[in-house]
This record gives sequence, structure tokens and C-alpha cells, in this order.
Amino acid sequence: MWLLTLHPAASGRVYAAYGGVHVATALVWLRVVDGVKLSTLDWIGAAIALSGMAIIVSGWSRG
Repeated sequence: MWLLTLHPAASGRVYAAYGGVHVATALVWLRVVDGVKLSTLDWIGAAIALSGMAIIVSGWSRG
């Protein structure tokens, strides 16, 4: 994440996109690599995080 601070165009939207993807990736890693069975609430939480990220990023061009 600290690499994002080095990018001149990094903004709050970049961090939101990173955060949403990080949450989803962490849950997939937990399921695939660690073999933990995820609950429905885990998947709902990931969907909410990705939806929030999509809403924030969709305003990118409107600036």
C-alpha cells in the first residue's frame, strides 16, 4: 500500500479501489490457500466492500 503514496495521481479514490480489492482478495486467499470455509456474511461483506469501491470509483471521471 505504501507504494501508492509514491504515485503522483494517487488520491482517495485510488485508496478506496485498493481497499475494496484487498478485502475481496484476502477472503479468496483465506478460502483457497488456507482452506477456511467462509460464511455467507463473509461473502456479503466482500460484496459490500466491492460495491462501495465501485460507487466511489464511478465518480472518478466526474471529478
